Amino acid sequence: MQLGDGPLLARETGIDVVYDMRANDMMHGGQGAPLVPAYHAALAASLEQAAWPVCFVNIGGISNLTYIDDEGRILAFDSGPGNALIDQWMEVNAGVPFDQGGRIASEGSVLMPLAERYLDHPFFTTDQRRSLDRNDFRPPEPDEAGLHDGARTLAYVTAAAILRSAGHLPHPPQTYIISGGGRLNRTIMGDLAEIAARSGATVLTAEEAGFDGDATEAEAWAYLAVRSLERLPLTFPGTTGVKAPVTGGALARSDARLPSAAK
Repeated sequence: MQLGDGPLLARETGIDVVYDMRANDMMHGGQGAPLVPAYHAALAASLEQAAWPVCFVNIGGISNLTYIDDEGRILAFDSGPGNALIDQWMEVNAGVPFDQGGRIASEGSVLMPLAERYLDHPFFTTDQRRSLDRNDFRPPEPDEAGLHDGARTLAYVTAAAILRSAGHLPHPPQTYIISGGGRLNRTIMGDLAEIAARSGATVLTAEEAGFDGDATEAEAWAYLAVRSLERLPLTFPGTTGVKAPVTGGALARSDARLPSAAK
C-alpha cells in the first residue's frame, strides 16, 4: 500500500509532486523495491578516485547494498541485519534505544559461537536473494550474553553479514561506501574495515566519499522524481527483478484536480 496522497500534497503545497513510484515496476514483474540503486549509480559516476567495483551499503534496521561495476552494471539486495538487532538488545538489556557510537560494544568481546549461529542462517547460503524484515533475525535471549558482549557480537554480525552477502556478487567489491545510522557505530565500522581489508577492499563513510550519509535516501527520491518526469528507468532487472528497465511514478500537478500518469 502506498502511503501518502500525491494530488492532495500537490494542492496543499502548491508544488508538483511525483508519487507512486513502485506500481509500474510491480506491473512488469518486479518486487517494487529497492528504488535507491538508480541514485547510487549516479553517485558512483561522480566518484573521482575509487577502486571498482563499488558497493554502496546502507546500514539501517536492515542492511542493503548496491553493487556497481565500471561498465555500469547494477545489482542490489538486502544483505542482512543492520542496527535492528543491536537496538533491540540495548532496549531490553539497558533500557536505551541504541548503542551510541558503538560505545557499549567496544567494551565487550565477540562470542563467536553466537555470531556463527546468525551467519549460518540460510539467508546467507542460498543463491536466491530476497527482502528481509526485522523478524527474520531475532536478538539473543538475555541469558545468552552479557550486555557488552551481546552488543559486541551483534556489531560483528552486522559487519560480517554485509561481507558474507557480498560473496553473492559477480566480483568482490573494492570500495565500500557506507551510509545510514550504522556508519556512526565505530565498532561496526571497525569490523567492516577489518573484514573488507582481507580481500583488499577499502571502506569509506559516505562523508569520506564526498556525500551526505544522512540525506542519501531523501536525495534519492528527488532524483527519482526527475527521472520519472524524464521517462527514464527507475528500476532494473538486477535491482527489483523487473523483466526490463522501466520508469514509473505518477505526476500530480499543483494546479490540477486529477493526476496524470507517467507512462
